[in-house]
Amino acid sequence: MNLLAKLKIDSFLLIMILVIIVASFLPCEGEVKVAFQYLTTAAIALLFFMHGAKLSRESIVAGMGHWRLHLLVFASTFILFPILGLGLHFMVPSWMSPTVYMGFLYLCALPATVQSAIAFTSVAGGNVAAAICSASASSILGVFLSPILVGFLMDEDGSQAMDTLNAIGSILLQLMLPFVVGHLSRPWLANWINRNRKLINITDRSSILLVVYVAFSEAVVEGIWQRIDGYSLLMIAVVSCVILFIVIMLNTLAARFLGFSKEDEITIVFCGSKKSLANGVPMANVLFPASVVGVILLPLMIFHQIQLMVCAVLAQRYAKRLTK
Repeated sequence: MNLLAKLKIDSFLLIMILVIIVASFLPCEGEVKVAFQYLTTAAIALLFFMHGAKLSRESIVAGMGHWRLHLLVFASTFILFPILGLGLHFMVPSWMSPTVYMGFLYLCALPATVQSAIAFTSVAGGNVAAAICSASASSILGVFLSPILVGFLMDEDGSQAMDTLNAIGSILLQLMLPFVVGHLSRPWLANWINRNRKLINITDRSSILLVVYVAFSEAVVEGIWQRIDGYSLLMIAVVSCVILFIVIMLNTLAARFLGFSKEDEITIVFCGSKKSLANGVPMANVLFPASVVGVILLPLMIFHQIQLMVCAVLAQRYAKRLTK
């Protein structure tokens, strides 16, 4: 664990890689696959139910006054990222397959993370209340906006990968409904949630791993490793680094140009540069055909690890600067 901490490697990512390896050699098929699909649907509903139950209204209200900050974060998440995603079109098909490109478009349409954005903001000495409000609102808006953005981006690319209206209907039924029910249940569940955060965290991550296993099982059956080689994985990592660098740089410059305090700048940088694995994995399972979900998730999973490593270093630098 100390070595992983020094290398800034997320242990959850290593478990996810192990799940992908298992799916590569032991994919679920036939009746087992059907049973896993039902289990996955239930796990996704539980995941979003707990997201809703964990969301504190008091935390949201506490940060609502910083509307300029939130607008800048939302512009980064839902405007800047999609523009950068569309800018990758010149790489298709010479350097990037159309399906991997779809994965980047999907990545760029996702909402920000909640837990890691708040954690890094806190470590760096940023405006935590604003981070809680901004990241939580981004997560909620993403349930509505991400399917619309994905549909728009795919249409701009000339792809007919998904039916936007049906996708929004599926999102509302499978994700938003459990989320709303969970949030309405918070008065009765709040104390239990506070006492069992470790258990809830394990449940959340187990749900994500289950979705990844089912998605990659289908992808393996469809021949993912004949389409994705070492060069493709390296290319995805390089493009992810470039996108993250551009977003962090532009957010930093925008925060300083608009006169935000250093604490608010930190919040803008960390909340505006994140993409949510917790929302992205189950949402992809709803939005896309099972045969392409595995490939589409690759950019998200690689970007997720890179953002954690880069932001961990950046948070420490901000913290040292504030201490001085």
